[in-house]
Formats: sequence, C-alpha cells, structure tokens
Amino acid sequence: MTGRVVAGGAGEHVVDGVDSAVYTVPTDAPEADATLGWDSTTLVLTTVRCGRVTGLGYTYAPAATALLIDDLLADVVTGTPALDVPRANEAMHRAVRNAGLPGVAAQAIAAVDIALWDCKARLLDLPLVHLLGRARDEVPVYGSGGFTTYDAERQDRQLRGWTEEAGIPRVKIKIGESWGRYEERDRKRVAEARTSIGDTTALYVDANGGYDAKQAIRMAGTLAEHGVTWFEEPVSADHLATLATVRDRVPMEVTAGEYGYTLPYFARMLAAGAVDCLQADVTRCGGITVWLRAAALAHSQGLEISGHCAPHAHAHAAGSVPNLRHLEWFHDHVRIERLLFDGALAPDGGSLVPGHDGAPGLGLTLNSERARPYRVA
Repeated sequence: MTGRVVAGGAGEHVVDGVDSAVYTVPTDAPEADATLGWDSTTLVLTTVRCGRVTGLGYTYAPAATALLIDDLLADVVTGTPALDVPRANEAMHRAVRNAGLPGVAAQAIAAVDIALWDCKARLLDLPLVHLLGRARDEVPVYGSGGFTTYDAERQDRQLRGWTEEAGIPRVKIKIGESWGRYEERDRKRVAEARTSIGDTTALYVDANGGYDAKQAIRMAGTLAEHGVTWFEEPVSADHLATLATVRDRVPMEVTAGEYGYTLPYFARMLAAGAVDCLQADVTRCGGITVWLRAAALAHSQGLEISGHCAPHAHAHAAGSVPNLRHLEWFHDHVRIERLLFDGALAPDGGSLVPGHDGAPGLGLTLNSERARPYRVA
C-alpha cells in the first residue's frame, strides 16, 4: 500500500517521486562579509512525494543544484522505503561519486535528505523533533547579520531589533572587510556594536576567513576589549593547523565548520584541535542524517555544536542533540523562510520551540502564492 500509513504497523511506504524548484530572493540592502558580496540569495527546494504525503527540504545553493537533484538523485531515491532515510542518504552519496561530493553535490543531498526526514515525520504524524527524540525543550539562537556594507545606523537598528524587540541575548556582526584591508573600520564597527547592545548581551564576530594568522591574533586584542566571546573563522578553515594556532593564541572561542561538506572533514577539524565549538550546516553537510553524526563527533570530544544559518532546516534536529550551543538566526535566511513558508518559528526571548504546535515534520508548508514571484526554475 504505497504511501499510506497503516495503524499499528510500519506499512509499505515508498517514495513516489522527487521534485525540485529554485527561488531567488533579492536582499533588502547590499550585503557583504569579509570575502564576498551579494544582492540576492537562492534557495533550492526539494519535495519528496509518498502517496498523499509530501515532505520538503531545501538548501541555499546555486540553481544548478536542482539539476543535480533531478539528474543524479531523484531516480536513486524514488522507489526506496520512505521510512529508511539513512539508506537513501547512503545511496545518494554513492550516486555522486564521479560528480564530486564536497560542494554542490553535498548540498543537493542535503536538500533531499531534509525532505525525506520531513516526509517520514509527516507519514507518522509527528513533529520531527518528536520522531528524533527531544534532548531539550528550547533551541537558543543568536542574531546574525551586521554586514560590512551596513552603515552605523543600519547596523544599530538591526542589533537593537534582535536584542530589544526579540529579546535575543547574543548577536554577531561581520568583520574582516575586503580580506582584512580595513582593520580600523572593523574596530570601529565592533565598538559601535557593543554600544548598541549594552554590556549584558553576548557579542560575536565572523571574519569569514578574511584575516591571516598574525592579523587575526592582533585583532583579538581589540575584540577582547569589547567583550567579544566568539571569533568565527578568523582565518580560512581550509588550513586547520593555522586555525588551531590562532585558537591557541586568542582569549575568545574560535569556531568554524560551516564549509564542512563531509563527515571526515569534521573529524579532521576536531583532530586538529582547531575549534572550541563545531559549526555545521545541515543544508551543506549532507542533511539531517550527517548533521546528527557531526554532532555526535563533537560530543565525543567534549565539544558543542552550533547550527549554521537556515534556522528552520536545523531547528528540529538541533532540539534532539544534547551538546547543542545554539542556531544562527541569519538575517537573509530568516527573511526568505518567513516569505516562502508558512509555519515559521519566532525567537521570542532568544529561543525557538520546534514542534510546539504539534504540526508534523518540520512544520513548514510552501506558500505558493508568496513564493511564485521569486521562482526562477
């Protein structure tokens, strides 16, 4: 009985099909970090059909990701047992062998994997966090944006929105402007951020790998003066030994991992002693299946994990791991997820409560009317 839940038993649920769509949403202002600028963000949506049930997943990636889903993954997943998500995840990893796993292929797998977990939870009529099993009632978040293109007024308005309106007690801004060429402006913006948020809110910074090692260590003195406790990617996470050296030389926590596309990469990062808190992105690392394994790797080393961006794709999985630090409430992705989906969560008091309303799966549904103007493929 394909696609139908059978009371009292697992039933025979197989995936009937996999579809993709691409949406591009302009930013509300020019944005940049240390090493990249952009004026729009693209979301690649995947839907998995199983009888009358449809699961959705997504990744933030180039539109070409949808072609990879259609050409390499859809046939691999179609016809597989809908409840056996790890089996499908392994099959997808094998299918992209010749395409190259790190990068777009891992993001394509992630979108489908998230959709499969959403579908499974919907088949069982459970919020995904209940299917996975709660480890916590609330999932803390931190406000994230503070782009290098912002002037002082816009940065101040954004920071006060998170702290005063949403009650989020931790925030992050971008530094390292133009590959670290504007240190004085970085220092000024950090000082302005501290003035905006007051003394009791945690202040984080993200250099996106824009500094070299000595520059990062030199900048750490200024960051410490303003109470910065989280120094994200002070140098490129491609160079784990250098990242570990910086970690040993600065007083604040050093974090990285958002560009981890495979589980072995996270293992190497931990073995190098490169981070104080592991970051992983469920929409890049192969989906919820692999993200949970990365969390377990960190837990085995006595470290916490933080979810990078895409808060609604992370929320339920994050609620199921004991060593969660928090999720990134990233300005761009919050805008897009609220725009495209119904069922978005609110970070009241600085935390999300996934599954609070009993909605099955991720609790999200695509709002076709609002999404239609942004669909590009």
